[in-house]
Amino acid sequence: MTRETSRRNSIYTQLLRLLIVSAVAALAMFCVLDIAGQYLTDYYVEGTNYVEKKNQRYVVKLQEYVEQQNLSTRDTSKLNEWVKKQQLLFIRMYKDKIQVFNSQYPGQEIWEEEIAAENYEWESSYMVEFSDGAVEVIITGAYIYQFYNYVMIGEIILSFVLFLLLVLLGIRRKMDYIRKLRDEIEILESGSLDYKITVKGKDELSELAEGLDSMRLSFVSLIQQEAEMVRENQRIVTEMSHDLRTPVTSIMLYTEILKKGKYKSEVQFKEYLDKIDLKAHRMKQLTDHLFEYSLIAGGGEIELEEPEQYEVLFYDLFSEICSFLEQKGFLVVFHVDWVDCVIQISTDYVMRILDNVTSNIVKYADPSAPVEISSLQEEHMVGFSVKNSIQRSEKKPESTGIGIQNINNMMQKMGGKSIVQEDEKQFRLVLLFPCLENKC
Repeated sequence: MTRETSRRNSIYTQLLRLLIVSAVAALAMFCVLDIAGQYLTDYYVEGTNYVEKKNQRYVVKLQEYVEQQNLSTRDTSKLNEWVKKQQLLFIRMYKDKIQVFNSQYPGQEIWEEEIAAENYEWESSYMVEFSDGAVEVIITGAYIYQFYNYVMIGEIILSFVLFLLLVLLGIRRKMDYIRKLRDEIEILESGSLDYKITVKGKDELSELAEGLDSMRLSFVSLIQQEAEMVRENQRIVTEMSHDLRTPVTSIMLYTEILKKGKYKSEVQFKEYLDKIDLKAHRMKQLTDHLFEYSLIAGGGEIELEEPEQYEVLFYDLFSEICSFLEQKGFLVVFHVDWVDCVIQISTDYVMRILDNVTSNIVKYADPSAPVEISSLQEEHMVGFSVKNSIQRSEKKPESTGIGIQNINNMMQKMGGKSIVQEDEKQFRLVLLFPCLENKC
């Protein structure tokens, strides 16, 4: 029987937990990479003369552009066009310590304002020859921000890759288990029912695996029951064949004697006829038992009647049994507690069972000892125990064991069970029926 999966162990919860853990791990990695990226960027940009080399490269390009265009310091529009093409670059130009160009204020005429030069310690100046004279050029490049952008993109990509990798690894574990279950199902389909299904985890997949293994065990049990039934049928048929052979042989012998007239008197003639009649009745009894057994053992599922109270179903039946046994000279000790329980039976089967029980008591029980009938209760099942002493006799009635087997088969078909306990002195039969509603 499978267990119910709790919400915290469900596949949906596990997937959500996997996504959260993966996201946290990716975020942690992003933070670590960001700190390391900033440090390395600062170290590279500021510690390797990178800025100076870039500035000199732009100065050379600016000088070439000025010479090609024959620009003067007043050609601000063309200077702005060149600065825009370079991207992340700002230029200030000074002539005679007066600012003549600032790319940050492209539309402003600054000649008339005569802005004095503002040189900072961290800035480097370069000389560029224009058509109207040499000019001091100060270049400010946002190079470090470029690196920061590249590093940021790399950090995002690596963090996303880690997130995706963790999610895929988590999903792969479940997929590996699913593939394993698929392979194990194929093993079962091939007929290897002894193979145990692997149960791992506490989610819906493990519940499915438990269900498959439970089904496997049910199949194994069913096969074992069928094999046991076949063996039992073979045993009964063998015993019945042996039991039938004896009266048939006797009938043939006595018939041959009578046909040949080898009897000594009319008394002996009648004696032989009585023996033939006795053996014929014995054969009929055996064949009736065999027919009843084959009918019960070979039949399919039976249709049970409507559920009813335990006492309502059995009170009258046991009253009749007690009266019958008392008429036959038996002392019956009846001690039954009628519990509040609803059961479902086949009345026809129950009557056959009780008839078989009373018949066995009359045949084999000791009339001098009481027959004890008592109630039983066991794991959502209720029933009865019938116990009697076995009579001591040198010549005991022949028994084929078919009656007990019939009782077992009928109880199984009703969902119940029967238990036989027997020794040299006592015989005890237990009949248990499943409770549909147990209020005791």
